[in-house]
Amino acid sequence: MKKVLLIIISAIFLGFVSFTIFQYFFKSGSSNGALQVTSSPESKVYLGDKYLGVTPLCKCEASDMQPAGDYTIRLVPNGNDYPEFQEKINITSGVLTVVDRKFGKDSLSEGAVISLTPLTDKKKADLLVVSIPSKSEIFLDNNKIGETPFLFNNPTESDHSLKVTKEGYKEKNIRIRTPLGYRLTVTLYLSITDVVSQASPSASVSAAPTPTQAVSKVAILNTPTGFLRVRGSASIGSAEIARVSPPEVYELVTEQTGWYQIKLKDGTLGWISSQYATRQ
Repeated sequence: MKKVLLIIISAIFLGFVSFTIFQYFFKSGSSNGALQVTSSPESKVYLGDKYLGVTPLCKCEASDMQPAGDYTIRLVPNGNDYPEFQEKINITSGVLTVVDRKFGKDSLSEGAVISLTPLTDKKKADLLVVSIPSKSEIFLDNNKIGETPFLFNNPTESDHSLKVTKEGYKEKNIRIRTPLGYRLTVTLYLSITDVVSQASPSASVSAAPTPTQAVSKVAILNTPTGFLRVRGSASIGSAEIARVSPPEVYELVTEQTGWYQIKLKDGTLGWISSQYATRQ
């Protein structure tokens, strides 16, 4: 049986998410690819309309891999504390695509989606770095190479450290390997700095107003679709009543876990996911 290249990306959590890519060969005559999904807390995983199981999940055995193609992956965390996460991914033949998500309140969620796609020129390599929010600074081996989204041509075929930073957001550090003949796409979701945890003890004791009282507006962040759905109630299953786009700013009416209620330009009230909005 013909041997084909399999690129494996494994997730290691040591204070930050670290992804290392290994190469080995497996016997397969199919055009399927592998998928690894990790999350905190445990989440149900759907690929399109198909339920795959709960995290941590790895469809890595030859008999259990997924057909190559474009999909929408959904992670639904257990319990009702956090809104679900969904993103478009590409599963490539003979390649392991990695999805990682750490759910948090409001805009404190973070994560990564890492995948490889083959290039026509097998002697070249590409590195595509995307972040939400965009215009984040990219450092490869401690050298700034640009701002997201950014395509870096012909990085050396070796291990690299990748760092993405943006003011007001937590720094993201991962380890990557850029193999010849592939484009490595790294999509990073940055979480905002948790100002509450950094406040001094004296500040926490002071009679400061609640976040909703102190901050009366929310700014829409970049989303994978380029817009954010406004729903009639604070539920992913609620009807869409409007759409808003980054970097628009709206009045904050109230909030609850994972959701902001905003006032639209015409005075209509609606709910948006706090995952893609930040209080001002």
